[in-house]
Amino acid sequence: MDILGTTLRICVDDLEASVAFYEGLAGTPALRFERGGVSVAAIGCFLLMSGPETELEVLRKVTATIAVKDVDEAHAALTRAGARIVAGPVPTPAGRNLIALHPDGSVFEYADRNATA
Repeated sequence: MDILGTTLRICVDDLEASVAFYEGLAGTPALRFERGGVSVAAIGCFLLMSGPETELEVLRKVTATIAVKDVDEAHAALTRAGARIVAGPVPTPAGRNLIALHPDGSVFEYADRNATA
């Protein structure tokens, strides 16, 4: 499995104020989208999320998003290593993702940029 990078997941109350701060910090504009009632802004290595507390409660359990070359390869490698896939692979606005529970109890999202046809 090729790991290409990591995105830090941050749940915020005021998305607009947070976007302004992180755009200034990262020097790049936010890419915005909605997912399951949650407003998301991707800025450099930061993924800001704001929405209903019931949705954010679930999202807070995911430690980070790990960019991989291919989610299917990640799925196979994670399974071989003893992780349990708890969701996915599913399509996202940028490609596909899955959620994995590592044997130590950590939860990570693995995402690729391979759009599904």
